[in-house]
Amino acid sequence: MSVHLLGIRHHGPGSARNVKAFLEELEPDIVLIEGPPEADSLLEWVAHEQLQPPVAILAYQPDQPQRACFYPFATFSPEWQAMLYAKQKNIHVRFMDLPLAHVFGLENEAKEKAEQELEQEEATQPDSLNNNTDAVVTEEEVTADLIPEQRRDPISMLAEAAGHDDGEKWWEHMFEYRQDQSEVFEAIHDAMAALRQELPRANDRMEKLREAYMRKCIRQAEREMFQKIAVICGAWHAPALREMPSQKNDNDLLKGLPKAKVACTWIPWTYSRLSYESGYGAGIPSPGWYEHIWEYPKDDGTRWMALVAKLFRERQHDTSVAHVMEAVRLANALASLRQYSRPGLEELNEATLSVLCNGEPIGMQLIRDELIVRNRIGAVPTEIPAPPLHADILRLQKKLRLPATADFKDYSLDLRKETDLERSIFLHRLLLLGINWGTTYETGGKGTFKEQWRLQWSPELSIDIIEKGNWGNTVEEATANYVTDKTRQAASLNEVCRLLEAAIPAELPAVIDMIIHAINNLAAASGDVLQLMEVIPSLVRISRYGNVRKTDAALVDGITYSMVDRICVSLPAACTSVAEDAAQSLLDLFYSMNDAVGLLQQEALSASWQQTLRSISGNQATAPVIGGYATRLLFDAKQLDEETLGKLFSVSMSLAQPAAVSASWLEGFLKGSGTLLLLDDTLWGMIYQWIEHLENDIFTQVLPLLRRTFSNFTSPERRKLGEKVRTGQVGSVHNQAVPGTINTDRAARGIPVIMQILGFTDPKLV
Repeated sequence: MSVHLLGIRHHGPGSARNVKAFLEELEPDIVLIEGPPEADSLLEWVAHEQLQPPVAILAYQPDQPQRACFYPFATFSPEWQAMLYAKQKNIHVRFMDLPLAHVFGLENEAKEKAEQELEQEEATQPDSLNNNTDAVVTEEEVTADLIPEQRRDPISMLAEAAGHDDGEKWWEHMFEYRQDQSEVFEAIHDAMAALRQELPRANDRMEKLREAYMRKCIRQAEREMFQKIAVICGAWHAPALREMPSQKNDNDLLKGLPKAKVACTWIPWTYSRLSYESGYGAGIPSPGWYEHIWEYPKDDGTRWMALVAKLFRERQHDTSVAHVMEAVRLANALASLRQYSRPGLEELNEATLSVLCNGEPIGMQLIRDELIVRNRIGAVPTEIPAPPLHADILRLQKKLRLPATADFKDYSLDLRKETDLERSIFLHRLLLLGINWGTTYETGGKGTFKEQWRLQWSPELSIDIIEKGNWGNTVEEATANYVTDKTRQAASLNEVCRLLEAAIPAELPAVIDMIIHAINNLAAASGDVLQLMEVIPSLVRISRYGNVRKTDAALVDGITYSMVDRICVSLPAACTSVAEDAAQSLLDLFYSMNDAVGLLQQEALSASWQQTLRSISGNQATAPVIGGYATRLLFDAKQLDEETLGKLFSVSMSLAQPAAVSASWLEGFLKGSGTLLLLDDTLWGMIYQWIEHLENDIFTQVLPLLRRTFSNFTSPERRKLGEKVRTGQVGSVHNQAVPGTINTDRAARGIPVIMQILGFTDPKLV
């Protein structure tokens, strides 16, 4: 009976090659692999032809799906090669890490303990100090007593001892590119044993528990009389599994651990999520490159450069055979100078940059995305048991021909076509559920019958699907139940209207009826006219969109019309005695409301809205900026002729008005466009003369308002207005005085009359 410890680096192609060669030579009768024992039942799928790496084991708590973890595998992962060997040879294979039932249980216990301590601390503090309502227990705090602070990477320390400053590069050249497999595992074991003595982790409770359980699994295999036991584990753990303490010590350590329910399944994974940049703790910098050296271990760079050349040619970048040959020579020369047996990725990248990219780094980004990382996604068999909601999503993906891809994929949907309409409904339902597989963006064409979607699958979506699975077994059922619950919890009219707008394209008739009923109740109870104005645009969009979706728009029309009537009655009073900040916010609501009423194309509503604008414009108590904007909307709707507008403008811009009030009114009137000033010389002249007659100190006060007004114009408008000022175009003004000399004799005749009117009857004064 013998136990063979194979210390490996996760996702290392050299380690995978060594493990495969060692197992083929040893021919063990059982293989133990570092991993969750709860996933043992999933190992039967490893040899299935439809299970294509990269894939991952997703483990989660059914009652708390957000508490989950992943165990990813690529073709070049040593664990995957060990599992594949065991299944192909039909020998026993098991996972031997600490069960996730205990891991999750410990985390739950630690979280409860931290929350209790927080409650006790708050209870003992004075009320004046106990005001932190945002205090929460984070995951870092939960696991603080389970996992110690981050230590230095052991590989980096080995590299330093060997005279290298880059641990990753040193490991790759020592092990991943190595062709001689003899005694490699013994060398790794000795190195890690020395490091463990140098870097003891006395406070790492989780590591002690994991290694104790691994030893327990090895003892169990020995009791079952397996003669050749192969153990695949992280290199760091290998020394702890060779020098075993007493069985009693391990049992005492594992005794009484809390438990939690755990479920496991296979899910597709991606190379981008396997990389360091994704935040994955055991990630690697270059999954695509590792796959290449796994498939072509003896490549001196020729095959790799051929792939680079092919990529460049596909992007219409001229690359000749001579370029490839010269780049390979340069990469090998760099490797020789650095005393490496063969060029690594760094040497190949430097040669590519110099020869194929002409020193321009922009081409290297393309190589990184397409070859070095290579955003590839795996596949899992449809027969693998999955939660009902996940199974329904997979069924719809297949039916609607919407494959899950790791890269962005754009779809242009024509809602007049049945298949595209079904795709749109499916994607909108997923969005409502919070499963953000796709996002919509504006299309270039006109009309509402088109949608543009961008889809990209990520492994984290599997957790979202499991989490939403308690709402129903199908996408339609889960979405309906989820939105119904959201509607019942919604407290604001705006929130419910957003739900309705999202539910219309998701084709949920029963839910839509319930949401409309909720909107009706909230609108009837709401006395806030501004809140009503906020939701009108979305209701109008729903009314228009309903026809495209074959939904009865009349369901919302009645509510919309009644809300517009209520707004028209209450809005004039809401525009008086308004602070400047609130008035600026109101302007945006006015703009949206005006557009919404125009889209409804109802004469009665349009007339009522225009009458409301007249009331607001003519009310002296209205905030000036709102009054000016209301006047502008009336003029744009051709409800004011030029003569009437000129009179209103003269009154509002009169020198008798405070300068700040006039400037604010002007800001509202000119909001959104300066074209009116370019075309109407009369208005231009009024503004010109008003500014000209401002005293210096008053001009200084209103200048910020004027600058804010004109800064909202487009650059061409500002340029044209500047040219108009520079050329001295004053424009014509109603009742403008004609320049000339003053006739003092005629003026003197009127003085006695004026003095008499003023009450001065003394002849001396006259």
